[in-house]
Amino acid sequence: MLTINKLIPGGRGLAGVLLKRAPTVELDWDTRQKSRFDATDSGGRALGVFLPRGTAVRGGDVLVAEDGSLVRVLAAPQPVLRVTHCTHHGSPFDLLRAAYHLGNRHVQLELKPDHLQLEPDHVLADMLGQMHLIVSETNAPFEPESGAYAAAAPAASAHDHGHGHHGHDHAHDHKHEHGHGHGHVHGPGCGHEH
Repeated sequence: MLTINKLIPGGRGLAGVLLKRAPTVELDWDTRQKSRFDATDSGGRALGVFLPRGTAVRGGDVLVAEDGSLVRVLAAPQPVLRVTHCTHHGSPFDLLRAAYHLGNRHVQLELKPDHLQLEPDHVLADMLGQMHLIVSETNAPFEPESGAYAAAAPAASAHDHGHGHHGHDHAHDHKHEHGHGHGHVHGPGCGHEH
């Protein structure tokens, strides 16, 4: 087993030719947010990854083995909910409102200019649908935001805060009113095409 104990974020400082030649390892978010895991790279080598506690591995990062060899990390496609705004009854601002409400629930969230992505959760999908947002299930790489505290706080705190908050709301009692004068809900039978 090849032992890996170093990570180069985004492969910074490495020559492009080295990155192209490096074997890859494709990992989902659940694995990449752990600091210790086993995997197999594209060359068939068994990897034992032992990174400092709290380290999250991102797609594009490069793992460095004890023997100096490199392994480029790819974010594996996985089930996610993709959230977009409804062009008929909403605006892109609705995504900002959704990100605010999801943040209050400590949901790991990937932000894109035209959509949000989160791990599947039927309760959150229903809430987002009631906010005039279109929620679709897809398989895609998932790279959630690292959080405002990740750069300033000790690594263990940043990791521990984000891990394990999948799909529960800490008993916050939020009302998700969308401010529109009608109770339109997206989903089957809503009356218009998406």
